[in-house]
Amino acid sequence: MSDKPLIYLDHSATTPVDPQVVEVVSRTMLHTWGNPSSRYGKGNEAQLALQTAREEVASLLHADPNRLYFTSGGTEADNLALFGVMEAARKAGKGDHLIVSAIEHSAVLKAAETLSAEGFNVSYLPVDSDGIVDPDKLRAEITSSTRLVSVMAVNNEVGTIQPVAELAAICHEHGALFHTDAVQAYGKIPLDIQSMNLDLVSISSHKIYGPKGVGALYVGTDVQLEPRARGGGQEKGMRTGTENMPGIAGFGKAAVLCTEHFEEDRTKIGALRDDLLRMIQQQVEGEVRVNGSTELRFYGNLNLCFPGIEAESLLQALDLDGIAVSTGSACSSGSTKPSHVLLALGMEPLDAQASLRLTLGRTNTEEQITLAAQRIAYHVNRLRAMAF
Repeated sequence: MSDKPLIYLDHSATTPVDPQVVEVVSRTMLHTWGNPSSRYGKGNEAQLALQTAREEVASLLHADPNRLYFTSGGTEADNLALFGVMEAARKAGKGDHLIVSAIEHSAVLKAAETLSAEGFNVSYLPVDSDGIVDPDKLRAEITSSTRLVSVMAVNNEVGTIQPVAELAAICHEHGALFHTDAVQAYGKIPLDIQSMNLDLVSISSHKIYGPKGVGALYVGTDVQLEPRARGGGQEKGMRTGTENMPGIAGFGKAAVLCTEHFEEDRTKIGALRDDLLRMIQQQVEGEVRVNGSTELRFYGNLNLCFPGIEAESLLQALDLDGIAVSTGSACSSGSTKPSHVLLALGMEPLDAQASLRLTLGRTNTEEQITLAAQRIAYHVNRLRAMAF
């Protein structure tokens, strides 16, 4: 554990909670502690706070807040979408085919694996070397029995932005529903439920400087969905259980702050990301490859391959310098296997294991980026010299 000041470059794993969000969470715990299902003063006060947060969170999606259901996070939202739709389809006899992309988050891929084991027909869409799903590949895969297609809006490892509006249109041409895991996209790129024709959208609070333990699923009006839990009927029965009011209120405040910082974040963080890449390329001796698209990419993501080194060794060295980075998805940490995302892009296993994910955020500074680039280059050059 380093005693040096932290330079945090792993914002796709989680974000530091904004102090204004902390204040809202604390105030809700102290004062708006009633059960929103109770029909008296304190309960009504909580119900009003719940509806306010629902409207705040929905506004970033340009969505009807009454179609937004709070969950414990993005993973539960993804699971509710996939299991809920496919189980409802099986009951109604509306098809048993699910399509997901090969680079989805584990929350989607593990759900798809389970559905396959339960007898559903599951197909996986390949991606090109930039990590993009070709709409023609979806056209070739979709059938009359396809009920749901799930493709994430922004990939959590390489930052690829998918053509979700076009993919959704293809689904609707064939009578299928479209779900997008927008956990990495929400609050960072424009999302509009109506213009993009999205049926189901998963989002999460802790990726936008909000508290952990809260997320949401948008469910369109024409979607039949089987709930995953039974109980008191909260969230209109879609996600029963007493709502996490402090977390939900914090989620709402984080969404408001994203709206206020939207353009500033894109400009500032994007410039820092470009500076970081430029400085690393200038200072590293030998090859540096950018994994994924250089154009259709979230502005805060940089995924780099340093052929000839082990990224885990680089990560540990940087950690001792007080620099937090990642070799892939935080939900796959501890795995020694190459990233399934990078392999799906066509990378060789050794190159996938020589890759580092750097994701920038609102609190990063030019001074931090300059130092991080210097230390990354130093350690890459040192590790390469040791290897040869």
